[in-house]
Amino acid sequence: MGNESITEQIKQQARAIGFELVGVAPAGPHDHLGFFEDWLAKGYAGTMQYLARRREDRADPQRLLSGAQTIICCGLNYYHGEPNSQELHQEGHGWISRYAWGDDYHDVLLGKLQALETFIHQEISPRAKLKSYVDTGPILERSYAASAGLGWIGKNTMLINRQAGSYFFIGEILTDLQLVSDTPEPDHCGNCTLCLDACPTEALVPYQLDANRCIAYLTIEHRGSIASDLQEKIDHHLVGCDICQEVCPWNREVPLSQESTFQPRPGLFHPKLESLSPLETEEFKKTFQNSAIRRVRPDGWQRNLEIVHKNLKKTDRKRRGG
Repeated sequence: MGNESITEQIKQQARAIGFELVGVAPAGPHDHLGFFEDWLAKGYAGTMQYLARRREDRADPQRLLSGAQTIICCGLNYYHGEPNSQELHQEGHGWISRYAWGDDYHDVLLGKLQALETFIHQEISPRAKLKSYVDTGPILERSYAASAGLGWIGKNTMLINRQAGSYFFIGEILTDLQLVSDTPEPDHCGNCTLCLDACPTEALVPYQLDANRCIAYLTIEHRGSIASDLQEKIDHHLVGCDICQEVCPWNREVPLSQESTFQPRPGLFHPKLESLSPLETEEFKKTFQNSAIRRVRPDGWQRNLEIVHKNLKKTDRKRRGG
């Protein structure tokens, strides 16, 4: 069986498993590594010190899987069509980013990637070396996904696909199989600056994100207090931020996700603040079991609630002319 036939067989199975996007990239060192190192040097990673670890592994996929030849990159749509955060700005309601409405994407994608691994071992090669990652390993995921033709990295630093927009998660399988690589997609952002102009905290410059000012980073990854000048700009965002995706023209007509596990859980879509409360550790874990919101942690959840409560009180006073 030729490499082209094997590659197509794997892609067809990936789609059958549920991935809308699938492509193949060479498993060599990526030329985006210098850009990533420069981003770290500028301090744009904030307190995400884990991104600076295992640099040698990040520089060469061979260190992650000996003999790796190619990387199978897969994308899974999570868009369910509800109104955007700026369209739903109602009194007493907060906003949780779309990515966290359903089950934890790490578990969902990893399960599908492992199903694809099983198929490869059973139908392609029982001796194939395979190693899957979903947002947890030292690998330049977006860069390899772009090389695999899943999309281009836009000015808002999101991976954008002309048909699927940017509301999709990515995962990858490193393998020693020699598969046929795909052609990268050219940049289609053009002269558009909607994402740059819409960011409330000015965290974006073209193709770079300063996490220190990013609402998603501040409400999810950042530990401790948030600078007072940024708190008001967080507005009603409790967990994450979708603004730079919401204004992107490539997200105006994206298909709806067929993945039921990403459907909004009760109380997570545009939640009423009165229905939410600070939670102790065990209660927090139970409430957000199998949810990406657990990344926020109980102290971050309470901090975010306090900030959004304060912001909405100010907004309500302004509306009433107070």
